[in-house]
Formats: sequence, structure tokens, C-alpha cells
Amino acid sequence: MSAELRLKKLRGSGGYVMATVNDQQQMKGNLGGPDLFLAPIGRLDSQKITKYFCNTCEKEFEGTPKIEYENPNEEVAENLVLAEKGQYICNSCNAVIAEYREFKKQNETVGVGVAKPIETTTQSIPSKIIEQIQIKPEISTQPTTEISLIEGLSVYDESARKIGIAKQVGIDSNQLVVLIIIKNDGVEASILWNNIRKVGEVILLGNPTVIPERIQQGKCTSCGFSNKEGSKFCEECGNKIQ
Repeated sequence: MSAELRLKKLRGSGGYVMATVNDQQQMKGNLGGPDLFLAPIGRLDSQKITKYFCNTCEKEFEGTPKIEYENPNEEVAENLVLAEKGQYICNSCNAVIAEYREFKKQNETVGVGVAKPIETTTQSIPSKIIEQIQIKPEISTQPTTEISLIEGLSVYDESARKIGIAKQVGIDSNQLVVLIIIKNDGVEASILWNNIRKVGEVILLGNPTVIPERIQQGKCTSCGFSNKEGSKFCEECGNKIQ
């Protein structure tokens, strides 16, 4: 793999940084779309950052933002430890530009075991946040400031197996709140929000219903329009729905 450094824009929930990164860091920051994200990359060498943009200030600054971090070494599952968590912070207004978390296995030769006991209550999104999501006939992927904080978090199933990385929250064609993730195989998929048991340092699921985008019912294979479930013909182009 090439060790060549390239200047890239790395996005966060509150802005972005321009930094030189290697191929491995680019792969970590790629969540399946055209943009690269800071959260999966973690803490960068400040000397690699040339400038940053703060959404709160609505301004670009030369140099590096503040990077604050801690090492909790907290066990979140058997053989899985939260080794470091940190924030990129604007020097001018102290707004958070991006957050990251780094996990490590205590024993690299074995897999991740059962997650630590967690609350069994179902997580819900406050109604004021749901109202900020633009509802469309297809999945809406316009994240709010609060929701975008989950961007880049690792997603684990009920057996504490990592199944992917959180991308954003949206509304599906049935107007249900879903978590959109990039699975380990690179395919984008949706998880009903009611199947999320806990959102914290990681996202833990309980018997998740994962709906791959490519097989969503009602979606036209010809034009991509999301029709109502049970439709036999596309309302947009008239093509027969499989």
C-alpha cells in the first residue's frame, strides 16, 4: 500500500479540516460516499492539518483546531476496550468540529465477545429532532446537528459483533425513523430506530431489522423512485415493480 500523503478535506459534524493523510487513513475515513470523515480516522498529527472550517463561525481558519482527548480504557464488550476518545475544537468559538473514538481488542487473536450489560429500554429520538428531518417519499438523509453526532460510530449487533459504521439518520418510505449504516461489506443499509438498544460510545442493537437499500420494497429498479409498499407499477415512470 502506498505511503504517499495527500491533502484531503475531512468532514465532521461541525465543520471540516484540511489535512494530509495516507492511503490507510483515507480508507478509514471513507464511509461509502464521495466524502471523507474525521470520526473513523481518529486523532491526526496537528502538523498534518493546514486549515479548518467551523460551521458555527461560518469561517475558515489557517492552522489546526484544538485537539482534546482522553484515554478511558473502558471495556465496552468482552475483548473490546474504548482506548481513546477526543474532539477537534474551534480555537475561536470552542465549537466541536468533529468527535472520534478509537477501540482496541485486548487480544488480537480472538474475536469480540458479549457486550457489557446495558439498559433494555428502547431509545427514542426526541420529537423536536424528528420534526427537523425533512420527510420525503424516499429515505431522507438530511442530518440535524444533534443526529449527526452519531456519524462514524461503530455499530454492533446483539451478539457484540461489529456490523458496520453509522452514516446518518433518515426517514424511510413508510415514514419510519431509520439509522443508515455502511455495513462491513461496504453496502449501505437501514436499521429501524426502534431496534437500537443504546447509543453511547458505540451503537448497540437488539434483534435489528436491517433493510438493504437495494431490495427495499416499492423502489423502482428503472428510475429509483420509492413507491408505496404494495404498488405494482411505478408512479413516476410506469415501470412494473418487481
